[in-house]
Amino acid sequence: MIKKFSLVLLSLFIFSVSVCAQSMLERYQKSEQFLPKNISKLVLNASILPVAVENSDDFWYQLQTENGSKYFYFDGKKKKISEAFNHVELANAITNYTGKKISPDSLNLRGLKFLVKKNKVEFTQDTSLLEVDLSDYSVFEKEKEKHLPKNQSKSPNKKWIAKVKEYNLYLEDTETGEEFQLTDDGIEKYEYATPLSWYKLVDETEGDVYDPSIYVSWSEDSKKIVTYRLDRRDVGKLYLYQSMPDSGMRAKVWSYERALPGEEPIKLEFYIFDVVKKSKIKIDIPPFADFLADNYPTWLGNTNELYMSRFRRGYKAIDLFKLDAATGKAGILVTDSSKTMVEYQMANCRWTKDESQFFWTSERDGWNHIYRYNNSGKLLNQVTKGEFVVESIRKIDEKNQRLYFVALGKEPGIDPYYKHLYVVDFEGKNLQLLTSEDAEHEIWIPETGDYFVDSWSRINMPTEHAVRSLKDGKIINKLATANVEKLLATGWRYPEPFKIKARDGKTDIYGAIFFSSDFDPAKKYPVIDGTYSGPQAIRTAKSFARGFCNDDVPLAELGFIVITIDGMGSAWRSKAFHDVSYMNLGDIGAPDHIGGMKQLAETRPWLDLNKVGIYGHSAGGYDAAHAMLTHPEFYKVAVASAGNHDHRIAKAWWPEQYMGMPGKHYDEQSNFNLAGNLEGKLLLIHGDMDNNVNTASSLRLAGELIKNNKDFELLIIPSRDHGLADHPYFIRKRWDWFVKNLMGEEPPKEYEIKSYKN
Repeated sequence: MIKKFSLVLLSLFIFSVSVCAQSMLERYQKSEQFLPKNISKLVLNASILPVAVENSDDFWYQLQTENGSKYFYFDGKKKKISEAFNHVELANAITNYTGKKISPDSLNLRGLKFLVKKNKVEFTQDTSLLEVDLSDYSVFEKEKEKHLPKNQSKSPNKKWIAKVKEYNLYLEDTETGEEFQLTDDGIEKYEYATPLSWYKLVDETEGDVYDPSIYVSWSEDSKKIVTYRLDRRDVGKLYLYQSMPDSGMRAKVWSYERALPGEEPIKLEFYIFDVVKKSKIKIDIPPFADFLADNYPTWLGNTNELYMSRFRRGYKAIDLFKLDAATGKAGILVTDSSKTMVEYQMANCRWTKDESQFFWTSERDGWNHIYRYNNSGKLLNQVTKGEFVVESIRKIDEKNQRLYFVALGKEPGIDPYYKHLYVVDFEGKNLQLLTSEDAEHEIWIPETGDYFVDSWSRINMPTEHAVRSLKDGKIINKLATANVEKLLATGWRYPEPFKIKARDGKTDIYGAIFFSSDFDPAKKYPVIDGTYSGPQAIRTAKSFARGFCNDDVPLAELGFIVITIDGMGSAWRSKAFHDVSYMNLGDIGAPDHIGGMKQLAETRPWLDLNKVGIYGHSAGGYDAAHAMLTHPEFYKVAVASAGNHDHRIAKAWWPEQYMGMPGKHYDEQSNFNLAGNLEGKLLLIHGDMDNNVNTASSLRLAGELIKNNKDFELLIIPSRDHGLADHPYFIRKRWDWFVKNLMGEEPPKEYEIKSYKN
């Protein structure tokens, strides 16, 4: 009897396990369907890319169809939309000319150009440059323009070619072939006109091979060149160890030049060359760190003047210079400074075409706003004011003295991260909203024409695309609406945006919740915090395209609730809001994330805050590990990929921007020094060829965890750089880690993500 009863129990147990395994296998299969590469195929026209047509007010664009795609043409004068050409006729013409069958629904016209006056189109097919007459669809093969070698640059008038060789700058007369040497003091690592080498990898068994590209900027009349001299003599190297090289049995060591915070950097010094006189003048600005250049010297439309902007080391100030091309003298037009830091994304400069004035953005009054100056640097007026953030200046209408700009947070009662387009007079009067919908607006404004293209959406509302008037924002033509039928047919659920209170109990902060397609509010779900608290960004998606196509959706589909929150210290709010993270990256927004999830749980009983995990990549990888080390009572499981776990070994510009120059606060916020605090389940992942966040970052954290006798896992992915999001093994291991350690279930053994197979 006992034996029989035991057999029944065993049978029931085996049956139960097999059901769970099958159920989890199905979840993995569904999650794979929702990976970005796959889910993007289920939505048509979530985004549209307008392309301006040269010498006209027109643009063209593509729309996805059930069978492929079609090209459309917008006439900017008539405000009419039509098919760009007869797709069947064009497909037949290409088929007849090339001998290869082309479908009218699958035209792939690379480098498409509309030659409006000739009624022709030009594009590349295979390796041929074809021109098609749209009146009779006759095809003509054009001779391709020969591309110059990468170390050469041709002047606008085609008379001169600038070239770099042997670390120096040369000039060639294209008519006579005569060559002139403009510099003779260039040497290895102190050379002229070669681009920066931050991400250039050098095989240490072969050494650095001089194979330069060129950076020069020509004046419009082709009489002068501005470029820099690059000083790499004092910068240190970082190294990568490639265990699985492309060939051979020996591992490879690679190096790249990179300054760490506070170290000697690659330095720039700028020179102006007179093409006629074959002379050079050094711009009167001392050499400075390459990463401090906000704008390289830019010609002001004549041969006499340029402007450039440059941060000071530590990012507490930025200077806008006006440069005299004849003497090299540099005068400061504007200086912005801060007791904390000047955010690089907030510094914008736009000049009027007549060069009589310029517009400059600054956070000097606590919010990023536009200021108008004359060309001598005299402040004329503050153009925008109020508790909102100017994101960018998009168009200057000199004739009507109107300025078009994108801003966030001006409209009351809606998400302050939604971008909107506005127009205002140069004097700051008659401010007008041009995009009234409560949504995220993605704006495209052509150089000419009296319209703009607006694509607006929310994470819970598909994208609408339309042409609107620059005068009043009224819709002129509707272009398309995103088609989500196939996506909804899978059971996919719209994410839920939310607003909660920050740690101070007063400030509104925002986020989103991602659900599985079979979400049941009667059940309890483990929670995963999707994090990236890098102060230059926000983590929560605002547009529909980002809301459905991301890493959160497939993770939620496994049976988790995934939550994103943008806490205090993140971007695109007030200066005070942003400064919470200054010299305080170790905050990682955790007080707002933890407090926010507790607020959500008060009205959402299906959130199981006894089972909370966290994941992130890069700065988010630091966040995920840091959360485990500083808040072990809340975060139980983490996957930290490509994390910069100690800001002292990160690339200099990013920590110096947000942490200032190195000091004890770097030590205090280092994950290395907190390794002894680990209590939960931590998985570290890194590519062994990551030349953005060096692999040593995760290896050294692993070393500290070992030193403290802590249990964790480390996965090094061979021959992979900073980007891991499309690596199938990485994706699967992240899923497995949360399913096993947070959900408490057994993942399907060695599930293969075939659709992402490398």
